Amino acid sequence: MSKPTIILATSNGVGMGHLVRATAIAISLKDVANPIIVSMAGGISEIPSYLGIRCEYIPGRDRLWMSRDKWDQYLRDRLVALIDETDAQVLSFDGAVPYPGVVATRSAKPKLTLVWVRRGLWQKTLLRFALGIQTSMMDAVIEPGDFAQEYDHGPTSKRHEAITAAPVSLFNEEQALSRQEARQQLNLDLNRPAVLVQLGTGDLDVNQKMTAALEGLIGWKDLQVVVTKEPIDKAGNSLVPAGLDVRAIRYFPLAKVLHAFDGAICATGYNGVHELLPAKVPTVFVSNIRGTDDQETRARWCHDFGFALRANQADLTDITKTVKQLQNPEIRAGIAKKCAELPQTSGGAEIAKILYQFATHNSAKQNTVKDLTRQLSQFFLRRATLIYRYFKPHTVFQITKPDAVVFTETEKSTELAELIKSGARFEHLISGGSKEYRAKREEIAKTAYGSGV
Repeated sequence: MSKPTIILATSNGVGMGHLVRATAIAISLKDVANPIIVSMAGGISEIPSYLGIRCEYIPGRDRLWMSRDKWDQYLRDRLVALIDETDAQVLSFDGAVPYPGVVATRSAKPKLTLVWVRRGLWQKTLLRFALGIQTSMMDAVIEPGDFAQEYDHGPTSKRHEAITAAPVSLFNEEQALSRQEARQQLNLDLNRPAVLVQLGTGDLDVNQKMTAALEGLIGWKDLQVVVTKEPIDKAGNSLVPAGLDVRAIRYFPLAKVLHAFDGAICATGYNGVHELLPAKVPTVFVSNIRGTDDQETRARWCHDFGFALRANQADLTDITKTVKQLQNPEIRAGIAKKCAELPQTSGGAEIAKILYQFATHNSAKQNTVKDLTRQLSQFFLRRATLIYRYFKPHTVFQITKPDAVVFTETEKSTELAELIKSGARFEHLISGGSKEYRAKREEIAKTAYGSGV
């Protein structure tokens, strides 16, 4: 019996949570299925080189490569073409909002099973009012577990349609490198303390939080500070205070080398919490309050039960003061000991098993009434999305350069990352695709972009 194909699609969220969850699920699927990851997140460039999973990058609406109307159609056509090319039986989507283009694939492919992997712990944003409609358009909803689930009183906590699983994480104690091995991989001194800093940069308030956090590390003797993004503002000015040895690294998956660190400073996203805590890394969480993810609630849970330290994200002085506590070896030891009590993060394997069962039991059934309901819901949801984005527009990621569209199957991380960072339009195709698939993709691109294809 040949392996079924399962497509794992993700949006481009504030952090890497959507993509990391899809990656963890794909790793668990590799032995029994052919997982393919499609994502609008730039981090997808790391996946094929390091994990050997086929993937495609899809430009998000925020890149402004085409109008909103064209993008919805483009996304649908891209996914349908990939389903036809790979004979995929299941399409799962991990994101806060199932895009109209994702939902439309179910109407185009009636035998497809459409699954929404929907994280809990939502803030009470306007998106909560669409939860019922969004859910009705899916064949199934799966909710990855969250350590802080008992503090979840948000919109999704009151719903009961989801299949629940354990927390999902790329950290695996058996596969993680030892402290010495991890430091050798990262080219760190074996004997000096090291701290990992995973905070964003960009807007003024975010930059100020980065500087405040780094100031809390001043005075830690012989410290090596490792950041995952160059700590500079939009003008190229350094955000690093004097007296620190800071270096930027690029390593994927970072979960594999977490034993290298004596401490961490991180946003309280799903990914950071469910990797750093199982790795027993003493962490200060500085929440990012943007998006749907209720990071402040997750941070409070971590702090209240002693699994991490929580800094007040709205108080720069408190951020510095809280980070300074990491310099105390007794505090670090207490947090690490407490983290050993956490449950297993086996959700990736659990969700992989559920998706595999969907793929092999052909659970999707044609239902004329539900199909009509799905189409009507899709129509109203799309209109609601347009209204929502009118009042809360996307942050413009990058406006395209009017060059000819480039087609590529590259699986090289550096090449794909450079293309994603550039302003040039390009079309990424899974490796080993057929000539018919290439022709179909050229046709889709021509419809979306017009001339230049």
